[in-house]
Amino acid sequence: MPVHFIDTQQKLSQICEQFSDCDFLALDTEFVRQTTYYPQLALIQICDGRQIALIDPLAIKDLSALMELLYKPEIIKVFHSARQDLEIFYYLQGSVPDNIFDTQVASALLGFGEQIGYAPLVKLLLNIELDKSQTRTDWLKRPLTKKQLQYAADDVRYLAELYPLQKHKLEQQGRLQWLNDDFDFLSSNSTYAPAADTIWRKIRGANRLKKQQLAILQKLTAWREQQAIRQNRPRRRVLSDESLLELAINPPSSKDELQQNYKLSNGFLSHNATTFMTLIQDGLNTPDNKCPVLPKTHKPNQDEEALADCLMAVIHMSARDNQISPRCLCSRKELNALIQGQRDLGILSGWRKALAGDDLLLFLSGEKLLSYASGHLRLIAPQTD
Repeated sequence: MPVHFIDTQQKLSQICEQFSDCDFLALDTEFVRQTTYYPQLALIQICDGRQIALIDPLAIKDLSALMELLYKPEIIKVFHSARQDLEIFYYLQGSVPDNIFDTQVASALLGFGEQIGYAPLVKLLLNIELDKSQTRTDWLKRPLTKKQLQYAADDVRYLAELYPLQKHKLEQQGRLQWLNDDFDFLSSNSTYAPAADTIWRKIRGANRLKKQQLAILQKLTAWREQQAIRQNRPRRRVLSDESLLELAINPPSSKDELQQNYKLSNGFLSHNATTFMTLIQDGLNTPDNKCPVLPKTHKPNQDEEALADCLMAVIHMSARDNQISPRCLCSRKELNALIQGQRDLGILSGWRKALAGDDLLLFLSGEKLLSYASGHLRLIAPQTD
């Protein structure tokens, strides 16, 4: 299969024209993000099953022809583990392409394991060993080596072969439409929009905080997110999660205390001490009913542990009947959350809901019961007198 390195505006226009009538495009990106908030796009790989284009965004400043191609709704865009790649397009365009197919998502439904990597999937389905030597290469450095170009080309060369295989298997099993919700989620702009006011929930240890402490954490974390975006720096380089948590748990009462008792540089404090004290005071003054909350959870009691065992049996039954791994459907932790009343869960959305989530809810409501007969577990409707 021919591989074209695209590093001029003319070459880009020509290759986009050649790709314009294809049914699908296998896509991948190479980027660097160690020192920036936004990913630095270094290479875009595209394959239609007949030829491969390696597009250099460092050499081509105007990517509008490419964006016009990728945002055509009639062309299926195929990725493996699409989210980070699509995030790049969101930052470039303010929106993401639609009509997405993710071979990693499809793999779970086809029984190939939970979040299987690209190389293992290529080995499993195509019996080809991929070179992994360029995994941590510097994609921003020019010129790119032959090994780098070969590695980048292989990322879409075999992706273009995986897609029709997976699509055919899904169609044979009548499951292709089951992935619509998952792919719609990947195509939704809200999936990638920065959420400064909710990112505090990702701070490890936030579940130990009380009401006003959570309010402080929310305000400081939102401030850090805004600063990271404005400065285009990683969040941790603006302020660490550990510092945020410490400030929320033991809020200083004055600038002097802030300067003396916290591991923050003088340069940082000279610019931000006043802002920090204002945010901390605002958090302390937040009324109880206005403070942010985390979903209430508790250690399962014995009855809940027994109930989780029953729900896990339902998961295993569904996995058995559909020839997939139980771990691809649901974790024990998620079942505990379901028992404790949470409903914004993966098992209650998309194909997982169709395979097992609905049955879990029916069991919890008493509309289905577990029965064992002839060596098999099954769900049955309760008998009525």
